[in-house]
Order: sequence, then C-alpha cells, then structure tokens
Amino acid sequence: MYSCDTCVNYVYDEEDDSYDCMVEMDEDDAYRINTDKRAQCPYYRLDDEYAVVRHQM
Repeated sequence: MYSCDTCVNYVYDEEDDSYDCMVEMDEDDAYRINTDKRAQCPYYRLDDEYAVVRHQM
C-alpha cells in the first residue's frame, strides 16, 4: 500500500494550510481508493527529488 506522503501529486496548499492530492480523478476512483484498504492508487508516483541528479550523472 502506498502512502500519499511520498507521492509527487500530494502538494501543500498554502491557502488551506493543508496537503491535497492534485490528481483529477473521477468519483468512482476516489471512492474505491478511500474505502478499499487493499486498493492501490493508480496515480501514485514516488516523489524522488534525486531522480534528476541521477539522470545528469
């Protein structure tokens, strides 16, 4: 199971002072991900800030 804390789509919103998922998903996907503990988010991407550095080497 993935954690939203490590996802690149989970960003901080200064206006609300909270973190939000920035993926435009439909209601069915959102319901499935939030209710089924075994469901994995199809939009999850690891927030790997060193990927660019490794690519430049």
